[in-house]
Amino acid sequence: MDVVNLDQVPAFETKDGSEIRELLAHRNSAIRQQSLAEARLAVGQATTEHYHLKTEEIYYITHGTGRMRIDSEEREVRVGDAVAIPPGRKHKLWNTGNEPLRLLCCCAPAYEHGDTIMTE
Repeated sequence: MDVVNLDQVPAFETKDGSEIRELLAHRNSAIRQQSLAEARLAVGQATTEHYHLKTEEIYYITHGTGRMRIDSEEREVRVGDAVAIPPGRKHKLWNTGNEPLRLLCCCAPAYEHGDTIMTE
């Protein structure tokens, strides 16, 4: 059984500039087709706009508030919001609140730096 606690996962920075703690993926568990990670953006921080060639993502906001852009559409996001990001869609996330923005990221297939194409 693979059980991973968030407090025991080392952080790393993705190509888009967010701080990630990968909870489950092929690198550390029996999971092979997806990954689950927590991302954090400090107050005033934003990711760098990018898209993924193959990976579809789900962002689930757990703490804070932000603004999400997918292609040309923007909207505010808050705790409890789930955002669908299909492959090939440019996206960017801003922390617009006064606390760290924290979200769960589910990626299928699993997140890989090589699948991330920067657009700014």
